[in-house]
Amino acid sequence: MTSQMFVVLGILQLGVLFASALVPFQLSWKEDLALLPKLHRQLFYVYGGYVVLGIVTLGVICIVAANDLAEGSLLAKAFCTYGMLFWGVRLSLQAVLEAKPFLTTSLLRIGYHALTVVFLLSTILFGVAVFN
Repeated sequence: MTSQMFVVLGILQLGVLFASALVPFQLSWKEDLALLPKLHRQLFYVYGGYVVLGIVTLGVICIVAANDLAEGSLLAKAFCTYGMLFWGVRLSLQAVLEAKPFLTTSLLRIGYHALTVVFLLSTILFGVAVFN
């Protein structure tokens, strides 16, 4: 895979964060999570923060270390294996998440399917980097 493709991959991953930022508002987290004990709410946000940090890390490394990743060293392949697994798991969750009741507008449906495409592309591109 070329360094330019890693840069594109990094930009795609960081783009996921824009959609992620809308989720708490679209799903009324403030109201719904208020029903949970404080520790549960805190853990929910901690877990979400770790996912965001993982996406930021994947995206930024793809952009700033694109040349190194394209060279295909053992460390580059290990990083790409992590990326492939991270996005592959997220892609597989698309099949079991019950998002349909929340996709109430055309824009939300388009966004949901666009995210699925990004998850698929990320999984494939990281996989290509691992196995080439």
